[in-house]
Amino acid sequence: MAMLQVLLVDDDPLQLRVRNSILHGAGVVVHTATNAESALALLRSMKDKIGVVVTDHHLSGHTGTDLVREMRVFAPSLPVVVLSGMPEIEDEYEGLNVIFRFKPFPPDELIKVVQDLLSQ
Repeated sequence: MAMLQVLLVDDDPLQLRVRNSILHGAGVVVHTATNAESALALLRSMKDKIGVVVTDHHLSGHTGTDLVREMRVFAPSLPVVVLSGMPEIEDEYEGLNVIFRFKPFPPDELIKVVQDLLSQ
């Protein structure tokens, strides 16, 4: 069976590149999206291959909350890790079954949380 893959979502190209290279270096196959629309399209077309979504809270035109709500319609149990520098927005994700982590998020922790979720 093929290893499940990760979808990284962030509208900041530098953050996306950095996280992509961290996970890629740990042997994880990564797909990237810079907004909610492309993330949802990718998820719909690859939903049997994606094992974890790692998203920033701030996405141009949307929030991570919008993305997760739409995703939950067709992927109710897909693990999602939300990264944010703002603790006060954690409540927005209540009931959406996400793992909330604060930035800065060290590379080794990113690798560990993603590998743990992929192996479940």
